[in-house]
Amino acid sequence: MTDLRYPIGKFKFEGPTTPEQREELLNQIEQAPNRLRAAVNGLSDQQLDTPYRPEGWSVRQVAHHVPDSHLNAYVRYKLALTEDEPTIKPYAEDRWARLADTQATPVEVSLAMLDSLHDRWVRLLRSLQPEDWKRAFRHPELGLVSLEKNLALYAWHGRHHVAHITSLRERNGW
Repeated sequence: MTDLRYPIGKFKFEGPTTPEQREELLNQIEQAPNRLRAAVNGLSDQQLDTPYRPEGWSVRQVAHHVPDSHLNAYVRYKLALTEDEPTIKPYAEDRWARLADTQATPVEVSLAMLDSLHDRWVRLLRSLQPEDWKRAFRHPELGLVSLEKNLALYAWHGRHHVAHITSLRERNGW
């Protein structure tokens, strides 16, 4: 049986990446908003409030989590590009997922936010020079994280959460 927590498998980084691999990862980040939009398209409120797995977040929570997470990633890139190994502040994503805005905001608001965020983020990412990918930020729990590794992580992250939704839809015949 597939682990419903990791429908595409756990994140693995086998860097360093080649320019071609980075381009593919950039493309995945660029496509994430459209893929998330397609994954939730046509779902009813009841379906949006269905957990993607037992004890898991609802589809609605996942749809709001992706822009929350990617906004944090975007800020981390900007910090790492303008400061020397800045220490970033992690956030309690499980608590963010329970805040009132996650429950009360239409999913379309977060989809539009993700569209705009990724437009800016991808422009920034495509402007990076080869040496920029070695820049890093310090995560209090994960240590030093290069921008190259973070690119791979967030390409995976978008696919990971889209797969939560699409695999639920498939299992439930939606």
